[in-house]
Amino acid sequence: MSFLRRRSATPAGPDFDVLAMDPGDWPGNLGAGLLPAPDGTCQGVFLRYDLFGGRGPAMIIGNLPEGSPAREVAADEVPFEVGQLLLALENDEDVTVVGTEDMPVLQGDNLLIVRRLKLSESRISCVQFDRSDGVLVTIAAWDRPITDDLYALLKPLPAELFQQG
Repeated sequence: MSFLRRRSATPAGPDFDVLAMDPGDWPGNLGAGLLPAPDGTCQGVFLRYDLFGGRGPAMIIGNLPEGSPAREVAADEVPFEVGQLLLALENDEDVTVVGTEDMPVLQGDNLLIVRRLKLSESRISCVQFDRSDGVLVTIAAWDRPITDDLYALLKPLPAELFQQG
């Protein structure tokens, strides 16, 4: 799969392909955030998809490379992207991971092993999978189930989205 390789040239943004939904495929607003390290390298990218009409954030998709401190969470602690979703919703409830389930999902001709996280807040859906280049993709959605057809919408976003103007 082409999105599972590192780019050879160093872009102005992340040094890895960012897997997410194309902003043109989403009926709302897209916001992107970069997680910089002290040395200026990119330690991850998260994209926040908001619905039109001010109805708030619907989904956050994170891409965190190996070594990113945002990946280091305790077993019952929620992933970084769930924390960002709760912040965006101004929800200060204490949410924990209460269980996980691994399931196979076909994306085109490729098989993904998707880890579905069960959270103490049932209105949050969260899944994670590892790409072959070591990037962890996490999808967190508010009050919407994450279904298998979502994986078909995921694709690498062009590097130009992350270049400073």
